[in-house]
Amino acid sequence: MIAGLGGDYGKTLISLGLITQIKKMGYEVQAFKKGPDYIDSAWLTQASGNPARNLDIYMMGNKKVQQSFLQYALTNGINIIEGNRGIFDGINTAGKSSSAELAKLIKVPVILIVNATKATRTLAAIISGIKNFDKDLNIAGIIINKISTLRHKKIVTDSIKKYTGIPIVGVLPELEQLNILPSRHLGLITPKENTNGVDELEQMGNEISKYIDIEKIVKIANSAIKLKTCKKESLKNSIAQTLKIGYFYDSAFTFYYPENLDALRQSGAELIPISAINDKELPDINLLYIGGGFPETHLLKLSENTGLLDAVRKAGMNGLPVYAECGGLIWLAESISYKDKIYELCKLLPLKINFREKPSGHGYCKVIVDEYNTFFPIGTKFKGHEFHYTEATPTTDAIHSVFQIEKGTGALKERDGIVFKNIFASYFHFHALGNKAWAKGLINAATKNYELQNKN
Repeated sequence: MIAGLGGDYGKTLISLGLITQIKKMGYEVQAFKKGPDYIDSAWLTQASGNPARNLDIYMMGNKKVQQSFLQYALTNGINIIEGNRGIFDGINTAGKSSSAELAKLIKVPVILIVNATKATRTLAAIISGIKNFDKDLNIAGIIINKISTLRHKKIVTDSIKKYTGIPIVGVLPELEQLNILPSRHLGLITPKENTNGVDELEQMGNEISKYIDIEKIVKIANSAIKLKTCKKESLKNSIAQTLKIGYFYDSAFTFYYPENLDALRQSGAELIPISAINDKELPDINLLYIGGGFPETHLLKLSENTGLLDAVRKAGMNGLPVYAECGGLIWLAESISYKDKIYELCKLLPLKINFREKPSGHGYCKVIVDEYNTFFPIGTKFKGHEFHYTEATPTTDAIHSVFQIEKGTGALKERDGIVFKNIFASYFHFHALGNKAWAKGLINAATKNYELQNKN
C-alpha cells in the first residue's frame, strides 16, 4: 500500500509512476484504490493495463473487501493499493474504514509518504508516532516527498534513519512544477479527456525512477503474507440471458465501478455502451444506466445532441426503466446553469441544476428506501458515497422521492432517490459488492420491461 499523512501528499502520482516502472521490470501489476473513487482508479487502470478495483470497508464491509482483493490480486505479479487521506483517517475516532484498517485486513506492507516541506527532524518524530500508534501496522518503507536542497535531504534522511529504523526507499524533490496529469474541481482530468495521458504516465515513471529504489519496493511487496485466493461470485437470472442494458460511456460519463458492470454481466445481461455525445439514437434495450462523470464540462456537445435527448425522453415517457446517478441525474434534468450559461437537457425530470464553486455534497452516505418504486423494495438499505458541485431545484411541488437519508446530503432536503414513471435518479453512488440489492434491482426492472414488451 502507498499511503500518506493526509490528502495531496503525492500518493496518486507516486503510485502511477511506480506502476509504470514495475511493469518495465517485467512484472504484471494489479492496482487497487482504497475508498470511493473513480478518477484515480481510472488512471491506475490506464497505468497497469488491468481494471483497478476499489476496496472500501464502509461500503463493502470487511468480508467483501477481503473477497474482492483475493479475487483480483495477482499471485505472480505485484499488487499496489493506493491509500486515501491520512493513513489513520476514517469515519470516526477509532479510524474505522481507514487505510490502516484496510492494510491490516488484507495484510499488506505499507510504504508511507511524508511531506518534507519546511520540516526536518520533526518528520522523524511524526513517523515514530505513527509507528507506535498502531504496532500491528506494517510500515515497511518511507518515501520522502518535496525535498528542497541536499542539506535538507541529509538532515531529514539521517533523522529518520536514526530515530525510526524504517528504511527510506525514496527521496523526491518537488514534482508538481512538471504539471503532469493536471486536475480540476473533482480531481485529476480523466484519462478519457487527457489525450496526453500515456505520455504523461511515461514521464512520471521516468521521474520516479530517478529518486525511488524500485527494486527495494518490489522486495517489500514480495514480503507480503501469502493469502489464499477465492472464486468469483456469480449472479444468475434465468431471463437475464436475453436482457440488454445500455449505459452511457464516453468522456462525459466514465464513473462506473467495474464490479457494478460485472454484476450486471454476471446476471446474464448484455451491456451496450452508448455515447451521450455522439450517438443520435437509442439502441433496442430493456434498461438505460447512466453513471456519473463530467457532464458539466461537455454541456455544449451534450445539449446539441438533440437526437439522443429526444430519444431518451420519449423512451422514458413510454416506460423504459432508467437508472441514473449524479451525472446521470443532471443529464435527465430540464436544464443546468453553468458559468453564467443555461443549457437545455433531457427534460425527463422536473429539475433545474445549478453548478456551485464548492461541493454541495461530499462523503459517505446511508439511505433507506421508504416509498414504492420500480427498482428497490421498501426497507432496502444502501451505503454509498456522493461528491457533486451541483444542486437540484425541483420545478414542481409534486416531485416524488423514495430515499430517506440517514447520512449524506443528496438532492432534496433529507431526501433523494427521485422517481418518475420507471425512472430512478440520485446523487448517490453505490458499490455492487456492498449492496446486493443494487444489481438485483436493475435486473428486475429490466426483466419487467422485457416481459411487458414481449407480452405486447
